[in-house]
Amino acid sequence: MQGCSGLSGGMQSSTSNASGKNNNGGAQEQEFTDEIDLGDRFSADMARLCMNERYSDVEFVVEEQRLPAHRVVLAARSEYFRALLYGGMAETTQRQIPLEVPLDPFKVLLRYIYSGTLLLSTLDEDAVIDVLGMANQYGFQDLEMAISNYLRQYLALNNVCMILDAARLYNLEELTQVCLMFMDRNAADLLQHDSFKTLSKESLEEVLRRDCFFAPEVQIFLAVWKWSRYNPNVDIKSVVSFVRLPLMNLEHLLQVVRPSGILEPDKILDAIDERSTSKTLPYRAALWPEENVATAKFLSRCIQGECRTALLDGDVTTYDMEHGYTRHCITDSNDAGIVVELGTLCMINHIRMLLWDSDSRAYSYFVEVSGDQQHWERVVDYSDYHCRSWQYLYFAARPVRFIRLVGTQNTVNRVFHVVGLEAMHTAKVPRLIDHFVAPKANVATIEMSAIVTDGVSRTRNALINGDYVRYDWDSGYTCHQLGSGEIVVRLGQPYHVGSMRLLLWDCDDRTYSFYIETSTNRKDWQMVVDRRNDQARSWQNFHFTPRPVVFIRIVGTRNTANEIFHCVHLECPTQDKCYLKKIADMEREREKEKVKERDTEKKVVKPEEDDNTASTSVASIAAPGESPSTSSPSSSSQSVLKSNHWPPTTQSPKQEQTKEKASPAVPQLPTPLTPAVSPPLKRERNEPRKSPSASSNTSSISPSPSSNPSPSQSQSRSRSQSAEPEPEREPVPPLVELDTREEH
Repeated sequence: MQGCSGLSGGMQSSTSNASGKNNNGGAQEQEFTDEIDLGDRFSADMARLCMNERYSDVEFVVEEQRLPAHRVVLAARSEYFRALLYGGMAETTQRQIPLEVPLDPFKVLLRYIYSGTLLLSTLDEDAVIDVLGMANQYGFQDLEMAISNYLRQYLALNNVCMILDAARLYNLEELTQVCLMFMDRNAADLLQHDSFKTLSKESLEEVLRRDCFFAPEVQIFLAVWKWSRYNPNVDIKSVVSFVRLPLMNLEHLLQVVRPSGILEPDKILDAIDERSTSKTLPYRAALWPEENVATAKFLSRCIQGECRTALLDGDVTTYDMEHGYTRHCITDSNDAGIVVELGTLCMINHIRMLLWDSDSRAYSYFVEVSGDQQHWERVVDYSDYHCRSWQYLYFAARPVRFIRLVGTQNTVNRVFHVVGLEAMHTAKVPRLIDHFVAPKANVATIEMSAIVTDGVSRTRNALINGDYVRYDWDSGYTCHQLGSGEIVVRLGQPYHVGSMRLLLWDCDDRTYSFYIETSTNRKDWQMVVDRRNDQARSWQNFHFTPRPVVFIRIVGTRNTANEIFHCVHLECPTQDKCYLKKIADMEREREKEKVKERDTEKKVVKPEEDDNTASTSVASIAAPGESPSTSSPSSSSQSVLKSNHWPPTTQSPKQEQTKEKASPAVPQLPTPLTPAVSPPLKRERNEPRKSPSASSNTSSISPSPSSNPSPSQSQSRSRSQSAEPEPEREPVPPLVELDTREEH
């Protein structure tokens, strides 16, 4: 025990002496540590063994020179050498192993194996490429990636062809793409450089087939012709087939291509015919990833429209009713428009533009692109949809020189106004379904140009401002009077969506009933959520058959506390990750059922068994809990997850009146106890909105339970007896109706 005490005391003394000053009052001593790191010394000792005959047990013979090595070191550093030296092959017992590799690069590799370091700046480009090849051959993936990253930083006209050949040979995809993009950016200069003729045939064809290898086609042809003379043993016909002859004018075809003699006359005649008759020529175009090319920097300009200079000036903040936008008059023949000419042909797959949005007006339009301003291709067509503010448009990448914007509707007047336009090629392309964006993020937000057009709230866009935490009895929600109102949200542009999430006001234990409809034109509505027979509260998730959506209409039919329907927050599509996982799982199950159904249909069935087979097929896709006899094909195609409110698509209440009795899959509208809980009739377009202040239940716009229902409603609704009446509050002011009579 005394020994332990003495040892402990000694350790304490050492620690204290190390952390404080020494006995002579000198500087603080170095702190002790429990980790010994002598890695640098170890690496230096191992490096001394490189090509050292001491302790060596194997020799590599390279270019008639003997290089001593150590089996255990090589096997520990490389799986290739482990298999070679200890895998039972002939080399396992050999003292000398001949290798057919360059001597100097192999010495560099051996030094890396023993030391773990390699100074690439001391090597010339040929040596670096040779070491890269050996790293690939012997399985040193970390070294291979490090050399690849090094070469990416030092690409130049005199080495890019050699590096591209090496990258393709060793299947280095990232390095290959970087080389190709460098060649795209410097195509004209590369074609004139001597290194271009050293390209392999496969690499040359890879370069020529790219739409973004942008240079005059006659220069490309001349460079290929020069390459063929430098590589006389290569079949030139397969290479020349990638030259786009129709892009050359008649003079070049007759005075340059024809005298070369490397093409048959019929090929030249075919090119002349295609150039004169084809509407879509195989253009090449410059590629500037993630960069807006519709700017003065790229010599782009607006060549058609009124107030042209405002469109591409980059100012998308200082605009009003008088200036800051470009416009054109809307005509029935759609012969007018705004045209932008890019500085040169560019690869484009994304256009972003800002429609004038200082009020709640909406526009309809379409977008066309062209390479020659003669043959136009429509890439976006929103002529039947309401759009506002920022527009995010995507389409398949293509060469574009001219962009034409044609407005087809303005809900206020007959003028189409565009504040700003951007055009670019982006790798961040969202999923597209029938040319509509199918978003993953919530697009029912102010940032994505959505707006609340109908409903009552203290702030106009409280429903879509993203705040679903700060709400109480007086603010933070949007509402409408039961039986005479509705809440309508208009998205910035049509989106292909199939889910939503809604937060109902839940500061007490009240419940709501409601339904949700969607539309693309605010005339034709489709019911996607039917909760008229349910008692819902707080968060609600919904899934329905995906479809294009512009307008979302939420109509409350019952509130167990008063005559007002209150919503706090809307998401489209839902951002609930757990619910999205359930949707994905359900889609996978649905795909499995479809596969099983297809497998069943492939089986040979006797004629007398057809009826039975058909009924079995219907039964196999019926919703859980439904009998095959009550499941129609339309209702069974949509599985209903009751715990998460997955309603089938139904018609609106107004449309139900014109149809026969609904099938069991469609809930029926209950008999209303009072007119206040019946589904509201759709208001005609020009019918004035009834102000909540004009109603006798104005004070009930607040969610306070101070407004008592009628006796008949009290018998049919379950209300919390513990809820004490709140003091009387002033009614929530209705949304301000903006004056949309501007004529600019």
